[in-house]
Amino acid sequence: MGKRIAFFGPAGTYTEEAALRYDSGAELQAFPTIAAVGHAVSSGITEEGVVPIENSLEGSVTYTLDLLISQSGLAIWQEIVLPIDHYLMAKPGARTEDVQVIYSHPQALGQCRKFLERCFPQAQQMASLSTVAAVLDMKASAVPAAAIAPRRAAELHGAAIIAQSIQDYPNNVTRFVVLARTDHEPTGRDKTSICFSYDQDAPSLLFRALGEFARMGINLAKVESRPTKEVLGRYIFLIDCEGHRSDPNVAEALAGLQRQVSMLKVLGSYPRWGA
Repeated sequence: MGKRIAFFGPAGTYTEEAALRYDSGAELQAFPTIAAVGHAVSSGITEEGVVPIENSLEGSVTYTLDLLISQSGLAIWQEIVLPIDHYLMAKPGARTEDVQVIYSHPQALGQCRKFLERCFPQAQQMASLSTVAAVLDMKASAVPAAAIAPRRAAELHGAAIIAQSIQDYPNNVTRFVVLARTDHEPTGRDKTSICFSYDQDAPSLLFRALGEFARMGINLAKVESRPTKEVLGRYIFLIDCEGHRSDPNVAEALAGLQRQVSMLKVLGSYPRWGA
């Protein structure tokens, strides 16, 4: 029997597809929320877990960032990049002109915003827990409804596809991460994700932090921020940089950053996708 891998379910989601691409021989276990996937990994229910972290159209998945920031016993072990192709589906026999409500996960609704505004300007958009849950919400709707979901969801739940490839841009991809209790050993083609924050605000703090990486010649792949959720105007900064935390230049940059900040957490070092 293969390893146990939790994924943000239910079955038929893009996250399940990413988990299958990562390890097709694993025993996959669906969990209803990203937080539940994190708990499954940190508590030992499963060895690993797969969750979305970033979309090329809608940006970061904040639930995953907040999970990595706040929960101990979790690290990024691997990343997977998956092309996303959205389908609009409804009950068999439904007419598109009758659709009053469209269900999907908020990320999918955002990725299809222009299509929905152009083709269904009067339809109400309703958030579901996942793209597959949207199909179940659609089937249970008291009024004519549709759902945005992967093709497999239509096959699993007997829905009829009424439009395909409805995402606003053709280069729609999502980056998923594999969570484990430790991060990956060095491979020579790695990426490191970190977060840090300050107790007190002052001019040039972020400039000096980024300077540690510039000084060591380290390329930054992403820089963003999240509210601390403690004080308005205070933020946690997140950085993805090239290299492994054990590489001498990365280790020195992190040591220099540690001397400047009040909190520094390495979220994981792991192989870069496609490198």
